[in-house]
Amino acid sequence: MISDKVLIFETTLRDGEQAPGASMNISEKIRIAHQLAQLNVDIIEAGFPISSPAQFEAVETIANEVEGPVVAALARTIEADIDAAGEALKTGSKTRIHTFVGTSDIHLKAKFGADRYGKSLDEKRQSVLNMVDRSVRQACAITDDVEFSAEDAGRTEVDFLVDVINVAIEAGATTINIPDTTGYCVPREYAALFKTVRERCLNIENVTLSVHCHDDLGLAVANSLAGVLAGARQVECTINGIGERAGNASLEEVVMALHVRGKLFGTHTGIETRLLSATSKMVSSATGFPVPPNKAVVGANAFSHEAGIHQHGVLKSRETYEIMKAEDVGQDPEAIRLGRHSGRHGLFSRLEKLGIFVGEDRKEDVYNEFVALADLKKEIFDEDLIAIAQGQKGDSPIIHYRLDHLSVNCGTGRVPRAEVLLYHGSSDTSCRKIGEGDGPVEAIYRAIDLAAGSRHGLVSYAIRSVGEGKDAMGEVTVLISEHGTLFRGIAQHTDVLQASANAYVQALNQLEAFRVSSGEEFVSDGIMQSFGSDGSQKS
Repeated sequence: MISDKVLIFETTLRDGEQAPGASMNISEKIRIAHQLAQLNVDIIEAGFPISSPAQFEAVETIANEVEGPVVAALARTIEADIDAAGEALKTGSKTRIHTFVGTSDIHLKAKFGADRYGKSLDEKRQSVLNMVDRSVRQACAITDDVEFSAEDAGRTEVDFLVDVINVAIEAGATTINIPDTTGYCVPREYAALFKTVRERCLNIENVTLSVHCHDDLGLAVANSLAGVLAGARQVECTINGIGERAGNASLEEVVMALHVRGKLFGTHTGIETRLLSATSKMVSSATGFPVPPNKAVVGANAFSHEAGIHQHGVLKSRETYEIMKAEDVGQDPEAIRLGRHSGRHGLFSRLEKLGIFVGEDRKEDVYNEFVALADLKKEIFDEDLIAIAQGQKGDSPIIHYRLDHLSVNCGTGRVPRAEVLLYHGSSDTSCRKIGEGDGPVEAIYRAIDLAAGSRHGLVSYAIRSVGEGKDAMGEVTVLISEHGTLFRGIAQHTDVLQASANAYVQALNQLEAFRVSSGEEFVSDGIMQSFGSDGSQKS
Protein backbone atom coordinates (compact mmCIF):
# COMPACT_ATOMS: atom_id res chain seq x y z
CA MET A 1 0.00 0.00 0.00
CA ILE A 2 1.35 3.42 -0.99
CA SER A 3 1.81 5.93 1.86
CA ASP A 4 -0.27 9.08 1.85
CA LYS A 5 2.73 11.20 2.91
CA VAL A 6 4.88 12.81 0.22
CA LEU A 7 8.51 13.19 1.30
CA ILE A 8 10.18 16.48 0.39
CA PHE A 9 13.73 15.99 -0.86
CA GLU A 10 15.27 19.47 -0.76
CA THR A 11 18.16 19.99 -3.16
CA THR A 12 18.74 23.77 -3.10
CA LEU A 13 22.21 23.22 -1.65
CA ARG A 14 23.17 20.81 -4.43
CA ASP A 15 21.14 21.09 -7.65
CA GLY A 16 19.89 24.58 -6.83
CA GLU A 17 23.43 25.86 -6.33
CA GLN A 18 24.34 24.61 -9.79
CA ALA A 19 22.43 27.54 -11.29
CA PRO A 20 25.07 29.84 -12.83
CA GLY A 21 25.93 32.55 -10.30
CA ALA A 22 24.07 30.91 -7.42
CA SER A 23 27.01 29.39 -5.56
CA MET A 24 26.99 29.87 -1.79
CA ASN A 25 29.77 29.81 0.76
CA ILE A 26 29.84 27.23 3.55
CA SER A 27 28.37 29.51 6.23
CA GLU A 28 25.46 30.40 3.95
CA LYS A 29 24.82 26.74 3.22
CA ILE A 30 24.82 25.82 6.89
CA ARG A 31 22.44 28.67 7.73
CA ILE A 32 20.07 27.59 4.97
CA ALA A 33 20.33 23.94 6.05
CA HIS A 34 19.22 24.88 9.57
CA GLN A 35 16.33 26.85 8.06
CA LEU A 36 15.34 23.84 5.94
CA ALA A 37 15.32 21.74 9.09
CA GLN A 38 12.92 24.23 10.67
CA LEU A 39 10.85 24.09 7.49
CA ASN A 40 10.67 20.35 8.27
CA VAL A 41 11.85 18.98 4.95
CA ASP A 42 12.44 15.23 5.01
CA ILE A 43 15.77 15.08 3.18
CA ILE A 44 18.42 17.75 2.59
CA GLU A 45 20.76 17.01 -0.30
CA ALA A 46 23.76 18.89 1.08
CA GLY A 47 26.15 18.61 -1.84
CA PHE A 48 28.45 16.55 -4.07
CA PRO A 49 31.47 15.70 -1.85
CA ILE A 50 33.85 14.43 -4.53
CA SER A 51 33.51 17.60 -6.61
CA SER A 52 35.51 19.96 -4.37
CA PRO A 53 36.92 20.37 -0.85
CA ALA A 54 34.28 23.05 -0.14
CA GLN A 55 31.49 20.69 -1.18
CA PHE A 56 32.94 17.96 1.04
CA GLU A 57 33.20 20.34 4.01
CA ALA A 58 29.63 21.58 3.53
CA VAL A 59 28.20 18.05 3.49
CA GLU A 60 30.34 16.99 6.46
CA THR A 61 29.36 20.02 8.54
CA ILE A 62 25.65 19.82 7.74
CA ALA A 63 25.57 16.08 8.49
CA ASN A 64 27.25 16.75 11.83
CA GLU A 65 25.31 19.88 12.89
CA VAL A 66 21.81 19.78 11.40
CA GLU A 67 19.27 17.65 13.22
CA GLY A 68 15.93 16.40 11.95
CA PRO A 69 16.09 15.73 8.21
CA VAL A 70 18.06 12.97 6.54
CA VAL A 71 21.25 14.47 5.06
CA ALA A 72 22.07 13.17 1.59
CA ALA A 73 25.27 13.34 -0.46
CA LEU A 74 25.44 12.91 -4.23
CA ALA A 75 27.79 10.45 -5.92
CA ARG A 76 28.28 9.07 -9.41
CA THR A 77 28.39 5.31 -9.87
CA ILE A 78 32.12 5.49 -9.25
CA GLU A 79 33.91 3.91 -6.30
CA ALA A 80 35.79 7.08 -5.31
CA ASP A 81 32.56 9.10 -5.35
CA ILE A 82 30.80 6.64 -3.06
CA ASP A 83 33.78 6.60 -0.69
CA ALA A 84 33.87 10.42 -0.56
CA ALA A 85 30.15 10.57 0.14
CA GLY A 86 30.45 8.02 2.91
CA GLU A 87 33.39 9.84 4.48
CA ALA A 88 31.58 13.20 4.40
CA LEU A 89 28.48 11.67 6.02
CA LYS A 90 30.17 9.51 8.64
CA THR A 91 29.40 11.77 11.62
CA GLY A 92 25.73 12.15 10.72
CA SER A 93 22.98 10.26 12.51
CA LYS A 94 20.55 10.12 9.56
CA THR A 95 22.29 9.90 6.21
CA ARG A 96 21.67 8.89 2.61
CA ILE A 97 23.94 8.27 -0.34
CA HIS A 98 22.36 9.30 -3.64
CA THR A 99 24.07 7.71 -6.61
CA PHE A 100 23.23 8.23 -10.27
CA VAL A 101 24.19 7.36 -13.81
CA GLY A 102 22.97 8.45 -17.25
CA THR A 103 20.69 5.88 -18.88
CA SER A 104 19.31 7.45 -22.07
CA ASP A 105 20.92 6.54 -25.38
CA ILE A 106 22.04 10.16 -25.69
CA HIS A 107 23.90 9.95 -22.37
CA LEU A 108 25.29 6.51 -23.09
CA LYS A 109 26.81 7.61 -26.38
CA ALA A 110 28.16 10.89 -24.98
CA LYS A 111 29.50 9.69 -21.61
CA PHE A 112 30.40 6.09 -22.35
CA GLY A 113 31.76 6.40 -25.86
CA ALA A 114 35.11 4.82 -25.01
CA ASP A 115 35.56 1.20 -26.11
CA ARG A 116 36.23 0.11 -22.52
CA TYR A 117 32.48 0.44 -21.91
CA GLY A 118 31.74 -1.71 -24.97
CA LYS A 119 31.58 -1.08 -28.67
CA SER A 120 27.88 -1.63 -29.24
CA LEU A 121 24.97 0.10 -27.51
CA ASP A 122 23.97 -3.20 -25.88
CA GLU A 123 27.48 -3.64 -24.48
CA LYS A 124 27.46 -0.10 -23.09
CA ARG A 125 24.10 -0.76 -21.47
CA GLN A 126 25.50 -3.87 -19.81
CA SER A 127 28.42 -1.80 -18.48
CA VAL A 128 25.96 0.66 -16.96
CA LEU A 129 23.98 -2.16 -15.33
CA ASN A 130 27.22 -3.46 -13.80
CA MET A 131 28.09 0.03 -12.52
CA VAL A 132 24.64 0.41 -10.95
CA ASP A 133 24.95 -2.93 -9.18
CA ARG A 134 28.45 -2.23 -7.83
CA SER A 135 27.79 1.33 -6.68
CA VAL A 136 24.47 0.62 -4.95
CA ARG A 137 25.98 -2.36 -3.10
CA GLN A 138 28.98 -0.26 -2.10
CA ALA A 139 26.67 2.50 -0.81
CA CYS A 140 24.54 -0.01 1.10
CA ALA A 141 27.64 -1.15 2.96
CA ILE A 142 27.94 2.43 4.29
CA THR A 143 24.30 3.33 5.01
CA ASP A 144 20.96 1.57 4.86
CA ASP A 145 19.40 4.56 3.07
CA VAL A 146 20.47 4.54 -0.58
CA GLU A 147 18.85 6.35 -3.46
CA PHE A 148 19.47 5.56 -7.12
CA SER A 149 18.69 7.93 -9.99
CA ALA A 150 18.47 6.97 -13.64
CA GLU A 151 19.67 10.25 -15.10
CA ASP A 152 17.64 11.43 -18.11
CA ALA A 153 15.02 8.76 -17.41
CA GLY A 154 12.49 10.86 -19.32
CA ARG A 155 14.35 10.10 -22.57
CA THR A 156 15.49 6.58 -21.67
CA GLU A 157 14.27 3.56 -23.65
CA VAL A 158 11.63 2.05 -21.37
CA ASP A 159 12.82 -1.58 -21.47
CA PHE A 160 16.32 -0.53 -20.44
CA LEU A 161 14.98 1.77 -17.73
CA VAL A 162 13.08 -1.19 -16.25
CA ASP A 163 16.28 -3.28 -16.33
CA VAL A 164 18.27 -0.54 -14.59
CA ILE A 165 15.70 -0.10 -11.85
CA ASN A 166 15.45 -3.86 -11.28
CA VAL A 167 19.23 -4.04 -10.81
CA ALA A 168 19.22 -1.08 -8.40
CA ILE A 169 16.43 -2.59 -6.28
CA GLU A 170 18.09 -6.00 -6.23
CA ALA A 171 21.34 -4.36 -5.09
CA GLY A 172 19.56 -2.73 -2.14
CA ALA A 173 18.37 0.74 -3.19
CA THR A 174 15.55 2.01 -0.99
CA THR A 175 14.55 4.99 -3.13
CA ILE A 176 14.31 5.01 -6.92
CA ASN A 177 14.35 8.38 -8.62
CA ILE A 178 12.99 8.68 -12.16
CA PRO A 179 14.13 12.16 -13.15
CA ASP A 180 13.08 14.32 -16.06
CA THR A 181 16.62 15.70 -16.11
CA THR A 182 16.20 17.84 -19.22
CA GLY A 183 12.64 19.04 -18.67
CA TYR A 184 11.58 17.15 -21.81
CA CYS A 185 8.48 15.35 -20.56
CA VAL A 186 4.87 16.49 -20.43
CA PRO A 187 2.69 15.44 -17.47
CA ARG A 188 0.75 12.68 -19.23
CA GLU A 189 3.81 10.82 -20.48
CA TYR A 190 5.72 11.35 -17.23
CA ALA A 191 2.84 9.83 -15.25
CA ALA A 192 2.67 6.96 -17.76
CA LEU A 193 6.36 6.28 -17.17
CA PHE A 194 5.70 5.79 -13.44
CA LYS A 195 2.75 3.56 -14.21
CA THR A 196 4.96 1.39 -16.42
CA VAL A 197 7.70 1.17 -13.80
CA ARG A 198 5.21 0.19 -11.11
CA GLU A 199 3.75 -2.52 -13.35
CA ARG A 200 6.97 -4.01 -14.67
CA CYS A 201 9.68 -3.63 -12.01
CA LEU A 202 10.19 -6.37 -9.45
CA ASN A 203 9.72 -5.60 -5.74
CA ILE A 204 8.79 -2.01 -6.60
CA GLU A 205 6.42 -1.96 -3.63
CA ASN A 206 9.46 -2.13 -1.31
CA VAL A 207 10.97 1.17 -2.47
CA THR A 208 9.93 4.81 -2.55
CA LEU A 209 9.51 6.25 -6.04
CA SER A 210 10.78 9.80 -6.49
CA VAL A 211 10.29 12.60 -9.02
CA HIS A 212 12.95 15.10 -10.00
CA CYS A 213 11.88 17.55 -12.69
CA HIS A 214 13.48 20.47 -14.46
CA ASP A 215 11.67 23.48 -15.84
CA ASP A 216 12.99 23.81 -19.40
CA LEU A 217 9.43 23.82 -20.78
CA GLY A 218 7.90 25.37 -17.66
CA LEU A 219 6.46 22.00 -16.60
CA ALA A 220 8.60 21.02 -13.61
CA VAL A 221 5.87 21.46 -11.01
CA ALA A 222 3.15 20.01 -13.27
CA ASN A 223 5.29 16.95 -14.02
CA SER A 224 6.16 16.50 -10.33
CA LEU A 225 2.47 16.54 -9.39
CA ALA A 226 1.68 14.13 -12.22
CA GLY A 227 4.28 11.79 -10.75
CA VAL A 228 2.64 12.02 -7.32
CA LEU A 229 -0.73 11.13 -8.85
CA ALA A 230 1.01 8.16 -10.47
CA GLY A 231 2.39 6.86 -7.18
CA ALA A 232 5.59 8.78 -6.47
CA ARG A 233 5.97 9.58 -2.78
CA GLN A 234 9.08 11.72 -2.85
CA VAL A 235 9.44 15.05 -4.66
CA GLU A 236 12.88 16.52 -5.30
CA CYS A 237 12.69 20.30 -5.46
CA THR A 238 14.38 23.60 -4.57
CA ILE A 239 13.43 26.82 -2.87
CA ASN A 240 12.27 29.37 -5.46
CA GLY A 241 12.77 26.69 -8.13
CA ILE A 242 16.44 27.62 -8.63
CA GLY A 243 18.74 25.21 -10.41
CA GLU A 244 20.41 24.21 -13.66
CA ARG A 245 19.24 26.10 -16.77
CA ALA A 246 15.57 27.04 -16.20
CA GLY A 247 15.64 25.53 -12.72
CA ASN A 248 14.00 22.74 -10.73
CA ALA A 249 10.48 22.22 -9.47
CA SER A 250 9.70 24.91 -6.91
CA LEU A 251 9.30 23.50 -3.40
CA GLU A 252 6.79 26.11 -2.31
CA GLU A 253 4.60 25.53 -5.37
CA VAL A 254 4.65 21.74 -5.04
CA VAL A 255 3.94 21.84 -1.31
CA MET A 256 1.08 24.32 -1.56
CA ALA A 257 -0.46 22.48 -4.52
CA LEU A 258 -0.51 19.30 -2.42
CA HIS A 259 -1.89 21.32 0.52
CA VAL A 260 -4.59 23.25 -1.33
CA ARG A 261 -5.66 20.26 -3.44
CA GLY A 262 -5.20 17.67 -0.71
CA LYS A 263 -8.46 15.87 -1.48
CA LEU A 264 -7.49 15.45 -5.12
CA PHE A 265 -4.04 14.05 -4.35
CA GLY A 266 -4.99 12.18 -1.18
CA THR A 267 -1.59 13.09 0.25
CA HIS A 268 0.08 15.47 2.67
CA THR A 269 3.56 16.75 3.53
CA GLY A 270 5.11 17.65 6.85
CA ILE A 271 6.24 21.11 5.73
CA GLU A 272 5.80 24.07 8.09
CA THR A 273 4.24 26.23 5.40
CA ARG A 274 4.33 29.45 7.43
CA LEU A 275 8.11 29.45 6.98
CA LEU A 276 7.97 29.32 3.17
CA SER A 277 8.26 33.07 2.57
CA ALA A 278 11.06 33.53 5.09
CA THR A 279 12.99 30.62 3.57
CA SER A 280 12.45 32.02 0.09
CA LYS A 281 13.90 35.37 1.15
CA MET A 282 16.88 33.70 2.83
CA VAL A 283 17.77 31.73 -0.31
CA SER A 284 17.24 34.78 -2.50
CA SER A 285 19.61 36.78 -0.30
CA ALA A 286 22.28 34.06 -0.25
CA THR A 287 22.23 33.42 -4.00
CA GLY A 288 21.58 36.96 -5.18
CA PHE A 289 18.66 35.70 -7.26
CA PRO A 290 15.66 38.03 -6.74
CA VAL A 291 12.21 36.48 -6.43
CA PRO A 292 9.98 37.76 -9.28
CA PRO A 293 6.99 39.68 -7.89
CA ASN A 294 4.59 37.40 -9.78
CA LYS A 295 6.21 34.23 -8.41
CA ALA A 296 3.55 31.83 -7.13
CA VAL A 297 3.18 31.50 -3.35
CA VAL A 298 6.16 33.65 -2.27
CA GLY A 299 6.22 36.52 -4.78
CA ALA A 300 5.43 40.04 -3.58
CA ASN A 301 2.29 40.08 -5.72
CA ALA A 302 1.15 36.53 -4.93
CA PHE A 303 -1.65 37.84 -2.69
CA SER A 304 -1.94 41.35 -4.11
CA HIS A 305 -4.90 42.81 -5.96
CA GLU A 306 -5.04 45.99 -8.03
CA ALA A 307 -8.10 45.51 -10.23
CA GLY A 308 -11.17 47.15 -8.73
CA ILE A 309 -13.40 44.09 -9.19
CA HIS A 310 -10.87 41.88 -7.43
CA GLN A 311 -10.37 44.39 -4.62
CA HIS A 312 -14.11 44.66 -4.06
CA GLY A 313 -14.32 40.87 -3.89
CA VAL A 314 -11.45 40.26 -1.47
CA LEU A 315 -12.59 43.09 0.79
CA LYS A 316 -15.88 41.22 1.14
CA SER A 317 -14.30 37.77 1.34
CA ARG A 318 -10.72 36.81 0.49
CA GLU A 319 -11.92 33.43 -0.82
CA THR A 320 -13.40 35.16 -3.87
CA TYR A 321 -9.98 35.43 -5.50
CA GLU A 322 -7.56 33.62 -3.16
CA ILE A 323 -7.28 29.84 -2.91
CA MET A 324 -4.94 29.88 0.10
CA LYS A 325 -4.30 32.19 3.01
CA ALA A 326 -1.35 34.54 2.84
CA GLU A 327 -0.68 33.85 6.53
CA ASP A 328 -0.32 30.13 5.80
CA VAL A 329 2.82 30.76 3.73
CA GLY A 330 4.21 33.60 5.85
CA GLN A 331 2.95 36.40 3.60
CA ASP A 332 1.23 39.64 4.59
CA PRO A 333 -2.57 39.28 4.30
CA GLU A 334 -2.98 43.04 3.69
CA ALA A 335 -2.24 43.12 -0.01
CA ILE A 336 -4.47 45.71 -1.66
CA ARG A 337 -2.17 47.42 -4.18
CA LEU A 338 -3.43 50.70 -5.59
CA GLY A 339 -2.93 51.66 -9.22
CA ARG A 340 -4.79 52.65 -12.37
CA HIS A 341 -6.98 49.52 -12.23
CA SER A 342 -8.17 50.07 -8.69
CA GLY A 343 -11.64 51.20 -7.71
CA ARG A 344 -13.35 53.14 -4.94
CA HIS A 345 -13.56 50.20 -2.53
CA GLY A 346 -9.81 49.60 -2.58
CA LEU A 347 -9.00 53.32 -2.27
CA PHE A 348 -11.25 54.14 0.66
CA SER A 349 -10.51 50.85 2.43
CA ARG A 350 -6.80 51.74 2.42
CA LEU A 351 -7.47 55.31 3.59
CA GLU A 352 -9.56 53.93 6.43
CA LYS A 353 -6.72 51.62 7.47
CA LEU A 354 -4.41 54.65 7.47
CA GLY A 355 -6.78 56.32 9.92
CA ILE A 356 -7.86 58.98 7.41
CA PHE A 357 -11.56 59.84 7.25
CA VAL A 358 -12.90 61.32 4.03
CA GLY A 359 -16.35 62.88 4.22
CA GLU A 360 -18.99 62.00 1.65
CA ASP A 361 -18.80 65.53 0.21
CA ARG A 362 -15.11 65.01 -0.70
CA LYS A 363 -15.05 61.39 -1.79
CA GLU A 364 -15.66 62.11 -5.46
CA ASP A 365 -12.91 64.75 -5.60
CA VAL A 366 -10.46 62.48 -3.76
CA TYR A 367 -11.24 59.58 -6.07
CA ASN A 368 -10.82 61.74 -9.19
CA GLU A 369 -7.45 63.00 -7.94
CA PHE A 370 -6.45 59.40 -7.22
CA VAL A 371 -7.40 58.29 -10.75
CA ALA A 372 -5.50 61.20 -12.30
CA LEU A 373 -2.37 60.38 -10.32
CA ALA A 374 -2.72 56.65 -11.02
CA ASP A 375 -2.58 57.40 -14.75
CA LEU A 376 0.83 58.97 -14.20
CA LYS A 377 2.37 56.39 -11.82
CA LYS A 378 2.70 52.61 -11.85
CA GLU A 379 1.66 52.32 -8.23
CA ILE A 380 0.15 54.64 -5.64
CA PHE A 381 1.79 54.53 -2.21
CA ASP A 382 0.54 55.57 1.19
CA GLU A 383 2.25 58.97 1.11
CA ASP A 384 0.45 59.69 -2.18
CA LEU A 385 -2.89 58.84 -0.60
CA ILE A 386 -2.12 61.02 2.42
CA ALA A 387 -1.28 63.98 0.20
CA ILE A 388 -4.45 63.53 -1.85
CA ALA A 389 -6.73 63.11 1.17
CA GLN A 390 -5.23 66.11 2.95
CA GLY A 391 -5.42 68.31 -0.11
CA GLN A 392 -1.66 68.76 -0.48
CA LYS A 393 -0.48 69.97 -3.89
CA GLY A 394 2.83 69.78 -5.65
CA ASP A 395 5.66 67.27 -5.66
CA SER A 396 8.13 69.16 -3.45
CA PRO A 397 7.62 68.23 0.20
CA ILE A 398 9.25 70.23 2.98
CA ILE A 399 12.84 69.14 3.54
CA HIS A 400 12.96 67.76 7.06
CA TYR A 401 16.27 65.98 6.45
CA ARG A 402 19.06 66.57 3.96
CA LEU A 403 22.09 64.36 3.47
CA ASP A 404 25.08 66.70 3.26
CA HIS A 405 27.87 64.13 3.45
CA LEU A 406 28.35 60.39 3.01
CA SER A 407 31.49 58.29 3.19
CA VAL A 408 31.69 54.50 3.26
CA ASN A 409 34.66 52.35 4.24
CA CYS A 410 34.55 48.63 3.51
CA GLY A 411 36.78 45.89 2.21
CA THR A 412 37.90 42.31 2.67
CA GLY A 413 38.23 41.44 6.34
CA ARG A 414 36.81 44.77 7.52
CA VAL A 415 33.42 45.59 9.02
CA PRO A 416 31.64 48.04 6.68
CA ARG A 417 31.41 51.51 8.24
CA ALA A 418 29.52 54.57 7.04
CA GLU A 419 29.73 58.20 8.15
CA VAL A 420 26.90 60.65 7.40
CA LEU A 421 26.22 64.32 8.02
CA LEU A 422 22.46 64.82 8.22
CA TYR A 423 20.84 68.25 8.23
CA HIS A 424 17.71 68.68 10.40
CA GLY A 425 15.37 71.27 8.91
CA SER A 426 13.25 71.55 12.04
CA SER A 427 16.17 72.77 14.18
CA ASP A 428 18.47 74.11 11.46
CA THR A 429 21.27 71.89 12.79
CA SER A 430 23.40 69.07 11.45
CA CYS A 431 24.36 65.77 13.04
CA ARG A 432 27.35 63.59 12.13
CA LYS A 433 27.16 59.89 12.98
CA ILE A 434 28.95 56.62 12.17
CA GLY A 435 27.20 53.30 11.68
CA GLU A 436 28.41 49.74 11.11
CA GLY A 437 26.71 46.76 9.52
CA ASP A 438 27.12 43.43 7.77
CA GLY A 439 27.17 45.29 4.44
CA PRO A 440 27.68 48.89 3.27
CA VAL A 441 23.97 49.62 2.80
CA GLU A 442 23.14 48.41 6.31
CA ALA A 443 25.97 50.55 7.67
CA ILE A 444 24.61 53.61 5.82
CA TYR A 445 21.08 53.08 7.11
CA ARG A 446 22.29 52.58 10.67
CA ALA A 447 24.28 55.82 10.48
CA ILE A 448 21.29 57.74 9.09
CA ASP A 449 19.03 56.33 11.82
CA LEU A 450 21.53 57.41 14.47
CA ALA A 451 21.80 60.90 12.94
CA ALA A 452 18.01 61.20 12.71
CA GLY A 453 17.67 60.14 16.34
CA SER A 454 15.24 57.30 15.68
CA ARG A 455 15.10 53.91 14.03
CA HIS A 456 12.80 53.06 11.16
CA GLY A 457 11.21 49.89 9.85
CA LEU A 458 12.73 48.87 6.53
CA VAL A 459 10.07 46.96 4.60
CA SER A 460 11.87 46.49 1.29
CA TYR A 461 14.98 47.52 -0.60
CA ALA A 462 15.27 47.12 -4.36
CA ILE A 463 17.88 48.20 -6.88
CA ARG A 464 17.82 48.15 -10.66
CA SER A 465 20.01 49.39 -13.46
CA VAL A 466 18.78 52.38 -15.48
CA GLY A 467 20.53 52.23 -18.83
CA GLU A 468 23.44 50.09 -19.97
CA GLY A 469 27.18 50.02 -19.60
CA LYS A 470 29.60 50.51 -16.74
CA ASP A 471 28.37 54.08 -16.10
CA ALA A 472 24.68 53.13 -15.97
CA MET A 473 22.58 54.76 -13.27
CA GLY A 474 21.44 52.66 -10.34
CA GLU A 475 17.88 53.27 -9.14
CA VAL A 476 17.13 52.35 -5.54
CA THR A 477 13.63 52.07 -4.10
CA VAL A 478 13.05 51.68 -0.38
CA LEU A 479 9.89 51.29 1.66
CA ILE A 480 9.84 52.08 5.37
CA SER A 481 6.92 51.69 7.74
CA GLU A 482 5.54 53.26 10.88
CA HIS A 483 2.63 51.41 12.52
CA GLY A 484 1.53 49.87 9.21
CA THR A 485 1.82 53.07 7.15
CA LEU A 486 4.29 52.83 4.26
CA PHE A 487 6.60 55.58 3.02
CA ARG A 488 8.63 55.30 -0.15
CA GLY A 489 11.88 56.80 -1.33
CA ILE A 490 13.37 56.56 -4.83
CA ALA A 491 16.76 57.86 -5.94
CA GLN A 492 19.07 57.45 -8.91
CA HIS A 493 22.85 57.83 -8.99
CA THR A 494 25.82 56.25 -10.74
CA ASP A 495 27.04 55.37 -7.21
CA VAL A 496 24.51 52.84 -5.89
CA LEU A 497 25.53 53.54 -2.29
CA GLN A 498 24.74 57.21 -2.76
CA ALA A 499 21.43 56.26 -4.39
CA SER A 500 20.69 53.96 -1.44
CA ALA A 501 21.31 56.76 1.05
CA ASN A 502 19.32 59.33 -0.92
CA ALA A 503 16.33 57.00 -1.28
CA TYR A 504 16.30 56.30 2.46
CA VAL A 505 16.45 60.00 3.33
CA GLN A 506 13.64 60.72 0.88
CA ALA A 507 11.49 58.09 2.61
CA LEU A 508 12.29 59.69 5.99
CA ASN A 509 11.14 63.05 4.63
CA GLN A 510 7.85 61.49 3.53
CA LEU A 511 7.39 60.01 7.01
CA GLU A 512 8.22 63.29 8.76
CA ALA A 513 5.79 65.17 6.53
CA PHE A 514 3.07 62.77 7.62
CA ARG A 515 4.02 63.13 11.28
CA VAL A 516 3.85 66.92 11.08
CA SER A 517 0.56 67.00 9.19
CA SER A 518 -1.12 64.43 11.43
CA GLY A 519 0.36 65.63 14.71
CA GLU A 520 1.27 62.03 15.60
CA GLU A 521 4.44 60.93 17.33
CA PHE A 522 5.88 57.59 16.33
CA VAL A 523 8.32 55.45 18.27
CA SER A 524 9.58 52.45 16.33
CA ASP A 525 12.21 49.77 16.54
CA GLY A 526 12.69 50.35 12.84
CA ILE A 527 15.36 48.92 10.67
CA MET A 528 17.11 47.51 13.73
CA GLN A 529 14.26 45.00 14.05
CA SER A 530 15.74 43.31 11.01
CA PHE A 531 19.00 42.71 12.83
CA GLY A 532 19.92 41.15 16.16
CA SER A 533 21.75 42.94 18.91
CA ASP A 534 24.97 41.40 17.69
CA GLY A 535 24.43 42.73 14.17
CA SER A 536 23.41 39.38 12.68
CA GLN A 537 20.45 39.41 10.33
CA LYS A 538 17.30 37.76 11.60
CA SER A 539 15.48 35.32 9.38
